[in-house]
Amino acid sequence: MPDKLVVLGFYGVNLDGGRSGRRWEKWRPSLALCQHEDLVVDRFELLHSPPHAPRAALLAEDIASVAPETEVVLHALPIDDPWDFEEVFEALHAFAKGYRFRDDERYLVHITTGSHVMQICWFLLTESRHFPAALIQGSPPRGRDRGQGPGEYRIIELDLSRYDALARRFADEHADGVSFLKQGIDTKNAAFNQLVASLELVALESREPLLLEGPTGAGKSQLARRIDALLRSRRHLKGPLVEINCATLRGDAAMSTLFGHERGAFTGAERARAGLLRRADGGLLFLDEIGELGLDEQAMLLSAIEQKRFLPVGADREAESDFRLVAGTNRDLRVAVREGRFREDLLARIDLWSFRLPGLAERREDIEPNLDFELDRAPTRLGRAVTMNREARRAYLAFATSPEATWRANFRDLSASVLRMGTLAPGGRIDRPTVEAELARLRKSWSDGGHDRGADDDLVRHAVGPGWDDLDRFDQAQLAEVVRVCLASPSLSEAGRTLFAKSRTRRRSTNDADRLRKYLARHDLTFESLRG
Repeated sequence: MPDKLVVLGFYGVNLDGGRSGRRWEKWRPSLALCQHEDLVVDRFELLHSPPHAPRAALLAEDIASVAPETEVVLHALPIDDPWDFEEVFEALHAFAKGYRFRDDERYLVHITTGSHVMQICWFLLTESRHFPAALIQGSPPRGRDRGQGPGEYRIIELDLSRYDALARRFADEHADGVSFLKQGIDTKNAAFNQLVASLELVALESREPLLLEGPTGAGKSQLARRIDALLRSRRHLKGPLVEINCATLRGDAAMSTLFGHERGAFTGAERARAGLLRRADGGLLFLDEIGELGLDEQAMLLSAIEQKRFLPVGADREAESDFRLVAGTNRDLRVAVREGRFREDLLARIDLWSFRLPGLAERREDIEPNLDFELDRAPTRLGRAVTMNREARRAYLAFATSPEATWRANFRDLSASVLRMGTLAPGGRIDRPTVEAELARLRKSWSDGGHDRGADDDLVRHAVGPGWDDLDRFDQAQLAEVVRVCLASPSLSEAGRTLFAKSRTRRRSTNDADRLRKYLARHDLTFESLRG
């Protein structure tokens, strides 16, 4: 045990003050702290502002008269305004850095006196261990004895590791936030779970823009809405959620839609328009497919993000809006920067926190819990409950988790698939024939190429590298399909089985992985480099 007890405290002008003899009739926290029989203070480091030096000296004399065993050491701190946080914190921080703390002494920081700002700074510097101490809080006597005697005190340890219940509460709160972002779906994919856990922390702790990357249908819009709801539940947002797909903004209307315009700014502008950014003031602005914005709109958006101000069309005065930004894109914005289609400075500003959402084919272990999620919300969409018998479920999941299921539209494909089966299910119970009909439809849709491949062209280009532009269009088309399958498959073998599914039935021996490996090598590629 340390040999000595040392208290560090600040002279309280109102509570500790008084010069007349009547000062002994009131409870004075610093004096009272030295009067407790079970708390022997060996040294009191009494801090004060320079103008209060005489009063602090008088308090030191009073302490000496009631507690001669307590040594009082006075310290004048350069604090003019005890309510100025920066000034108080800097003074206490400098004192802590210059003070010689000893191993044979135990320290308590007295937080009963001083301004509220002073008390906050004491707490912060003690919690950060600049003051290796516990906190001590005093209170006056109660009832008839109020003002007489030392009163009571309580020592507060700031070692949070000792408070298991408090630690569990924070952990549970974090887990609740993660589950909320996942809509309560018990996902199994480790990479996705880690992504959502990181996203929950960043969304709550940082006000910087969030960039959600990933293929079309990966759930960027849904996740943005959940982020908004999470922030709103923690009272981080007061304004509305405003969302727009930037691919729908074209020409002069784009600038007006985003930033607003004044009346008469252009032909047809009969009334002023606030614009989406002003509507999002105090709330969250979700710009989906931000890569589709024109360069002029990108420049204005960058200014709005950095300065919280922008100039509406036709206005001579800037408008203001303080919004949280979440941006979504299914394109590789770094490729767009190289091609001159996206501003590098804007990308640098929104890329501080970027999260790539994997496609459904990359999360095959999550297909089953998402199937249950879609079945659970069927009553809202169809007006009746929908179930799935065991045989039908087994058949559907066997196909859905196989390499044959490419899930090119990701969760949109899955949602639409369940909706179709629920609509056609006899009596609302999905059976094996209903599943078989749906699987046939999915196979035909994917084999016909009935999807928009433009969404992942940039991803293919980026994976292949600079040699892409040197290929003939015929070779580009063939290589692009190989790359897409590789990106959607968990292993080289599964990618090979998917690509050579027809011809392998006509061969006595099959080594699809080696066949695919040799094809990729002709283009100086490997399965691992594509996945990387």
